[in-house]
Amino acid sequence: MSYLSPVEYLPHDAPMMLLESVERVTDEGAVCRASVNPQGVLAPFLDASGDLPGWYALELMAQTVGVWSGWHRLHNGQSHIALGMVLGARELVCADGRFAAGSTLTISVKLLMQDDRFGSFECAITAEEATLATGRVNTFQPSAEELTLLFNQGSNA
Repeated sequence: MSYLSPVEYLPHDAPMMLLESVERVTDEGAVCRASVNPQGVLAPFLDASGDLPGWYALELMAQTVGVWSGWHRLHNGQSHIALGMVLGARELVCADGRFAAGSTLTISVKLLMQDDRFGSFECAITAEEATLATGRVNTFQPSAEELTLLFNQGSNA
């Protein structure tokens, strides 16, 4: 099966779109890829050595969860992309503290639990079959009313 670009499933634009391709989406999870190189989407975030700092692991995982959600929304007849939120992460570990220059990252998410608005995903980032980062990401799907309230709070101060 072929997939659209990640931007078609997420409410992100450059430079905050950190994924390059969607490899697979199933009922249980998704797999996306991104390359750590000066020509790729991660280029603005590379350090002086050309490495990607490890703290980007959470956003890579969250965007892959977003691709999973966006793909399912489109395939269920919902034409708009919904904004989702990360509630937090548990046991998020990036052992090396960085993603090495020249590596191609494979970001995998597996659905653990989901109800109408909350989800929990087991996540991993690998390169050349070596696991570089793991963690559990918990997400929330706010309603349109909640988003309006959230984004208008600052304008009333």
